[in-house]
Amino acid sequence: MAQRPAATVLTYGTFDLFHAGHVRLLARLAQMGDRLIVGCSTDEFNAEKGKLCVTPYEGRAEILRACRYVDLVIPEESWDQKRRDIRTYNADIFAMGSDWTDRFNDLRDVCEMVYLPRTDNISTTELKSRVLARADAAK
Repeated sequence: MAQRPAATVLTYGTFDLFHAGHVRLLARLAQMGDRLIVGCSTDEFNAEKGKLCVTPYEGRAEILRACRYVDLVIPEESWDQKRRDIRTYNADIFAMGSDWTDRFNDLRDVCEMVYLPRTDNISTTELKSRVLARADAAK
């Protein structure tokens, strides 16, 4: 088994309707270092972003804590906490999905930035749409 590099990786997300795409993303992130910290968006922060989650924050954080790739889960409460978290947790790598490419490049002065491609054909938004369509069809 290959030794993982000595690095702390930090990422953020909502992680609603936890699915295989989430697991695959976390696995890739974990391979980048020896410690993976995940900031999970709180319900209040999601409301500020206009997002409504199916699963409340505590449930999403519990699922993340149970994932073997994740070493620590922290609440994501605002856009501007990322720089502070990088310093607090001595993160070497800040990684996000490619749909966020270049959005956080201002953090390159404190850590390495990595944008990973999302898993093809798996999307929380798509899952929610399918569930709603099925519910409408059942009426």
